[in-house]
Amino acid sequence: MRARELVIGRSFGVVFDHGDDFYEALGEFCRQNDVRAGYIPSFIAGFAEVELVGTCDRLEDPNAPVWSKVHLRNVEAFGGGTLAWDPDGGEVKPHIHVAIGLKEQAAAGYTSHLLGARVQFLTEMHVVEVVGPEMHRVANPDLYDVPLLRFR
Repeated sequence: MRARELVIGRSFGVVFDHGDDFYEALGEFCRQNDVRAGYIPSFIAGFAEVELVGTCDRLEDPNAPVWSKVHLRNVEAFGGGTLAWDPDGGEVKPHIHVAIGLKEQAAAGYTSHLLGARVQFLTEMHVVEVVGPEMHRVANPDLYDVPLLRFR
């Protein structure tokens, strides 16, 4: 377990527009506002299409991360996550999970890591900037190279 006291900076309300690519819009928000780290306590969204981590295939190693995608359409979502600076790529790397419901299937639900999405009607998000300590992600070779949150 790792813990550090966070020094909180600014707090933002962010609204994405119909048709926006979710991660492109989030990246643009971070660049425009010079946000390098933070957390997203929650957001609500409608997505025309979404890609989540998931599979229906048998896993050879059930402890290993799943890298395949599940494609869904016409969903409502509730999510949250963290933002951490990637010094090698020179950009913020989000880590976001969502719980979604398929509108056309009695709101049947899925929950997983968000890989990509296109906004349908709206996404309303609260972003809290963290100004210290520096938050970044480092691939852990002992855990399948999963990038884990670290504090400097």
